[in-house]
Amino acid sequence: MDEPACAHNAKGKSGCARPKPGSAAGGCAFDGAQIALLPIADVAHIVHGAIGCAGSSWENRGTKSTGPTLYSIGMTTDLTEQDVIMGRGEKRLFHAIKQAVSTYDPAAVFVYATCIPALTGDDMAAVCREAEERFEKPVVLVDSAGFYGTKNMGNRLAGEAMMKYVIGSREPDPIPENAVRPGMTVHDVNLIGEYNIAGELWHTLPLLDELGIRVLCTLSGDARYREVQTMHRAEVTMVVCSKASLNVARHLERNWGVPWFEGSFYGVADTSAALRSFATIIGDPDLSDRTEALIAREEAKAEAAIAPWRSRLKGKRVLLYTGGVKSWSVVSALQDLGLDVVATGTKKSTEEDKARIRELMGESAVMITEGSAPALLKAVNDLQADILIAGGRNLYTALKARLPFLDINQEREFAYAGYAGMAELAKRLALSLESPIWPALRKPAPWRAIPAEAVTEAAQ
Repeated sequence: MDEPACAHNAKGKSGCARPKPGSAAGGCAFDGAQIALLPIADVAHIVHGAIGCAGSSWENRGTKSTGPTLYSIGMTTDLTEQDVIMGRGEKRLFHAIKQAVSTYDPAAVFVYATCIPALTGDDMAAVCREAEERFEKPVVLVDSAGFYGTKNMGNRLAGEAMMKYVIGSREPDPIPENAVRPGMTVHDVNLIGEYNIAGELWHTLPLLDELGIRVLCTLSGDARYREVQTMHRAEVTMVVCSKASLNVARHLERNWGVPWFEGSFYGVADTSAALRSFATIIGDPDLSDRTEALIAREEAKAEAAIAPWRSRLKGKRVLLYTGGVKSWSVVSALQDLGLDVVATGTKKSTEEDKARIRELMGESAVMITEGSAPALLKAVNDLQADILIAGGRNLYTALKARLPFLDINQEREFAYAGYAGMAELAKRLALSLESPIWPALRKPAPWRAIPAEAVTEAAQ
């Protein structure tokens, strides 16, 4: 739980709070590790465990890919009671790897440990080594059993696996000569924790391309295995989400001297700040000049796109219930639109995330740690929120309360990052708030509007 790169630890504190019983509910270490790596599109992701751990794996996240769709196929060893009793777990894992390689010919195979094989003592590392030798494919063990801790711990374990087995094992491809404008120097960067939810990465990549910034790897949105191998050659790393992935940024800085910073692509101000941070750390004056010109142009375009929606949203009260980097980065985006964020969720946020929230919302910021339906509805009523912005699991809570709702988590279908994403966010908020369904739902039922005397007369 101690992370030297975390400012919370740097203040002399002992690290983040230890997990408490029940803290893995809604997101265990296995879940966090799989979420962190699943968007690597050309890898076969095998869950070694019971079928329940695979869940509804087929495209259950909103991450997008420009090429391979192998990541969207749920693969599992489907351990049963008989497998556990007879000690067949290792054999089933080996045959699962064999089937994945022969059927799909992936760039690599990632094996995710879950609680059952961790408890029964399967030597998964030995199986992965043997399979790698036999099938001549990289086979990476992600040791992330659910009972190890929370989802953030799983993000960190996923990063440890990448550092141990993948990063630094290949050099980047040379830059084609015809891909560079005369006089422009191309700079290589990493984005850690950018999952390309609903294609958000594609809102920011064109901006970086125009500036002459090549993204070596995103770890892991729309990524390829061969890109993860080259992360050590970047000039700078931006940590997008979450603070649990700081161990990868720290590893790159310690072993290869790659500096890093934390940034966000949610909101006009934060997007501009992220682009400026790249230029400042890289230290190329020409890049800085191009960056300022691009920011001036894109901010003007974004303001023109947002203007029609701003007056319709101004002063609306928002309750935001999410976690991690979104607990503060989305607050910044909503404030850019003139909305009043009355509270934000911090169940999966780190201490530094909470410090960012206080900077944006003031020291008296309301932070919600309990996300049950009664707790959320009480907060909505107490704070007089006009709309609930949360994950898909809270959708029906909002609908039963006749409350406008916007999905902000990984299952969403709309991209809200970058300058273009701000206009989409404003549009979706306005459409949800102004839907004619809400006045209709809040009216009394037709039979309740009939006077009691008229009902009695009709009955007679």
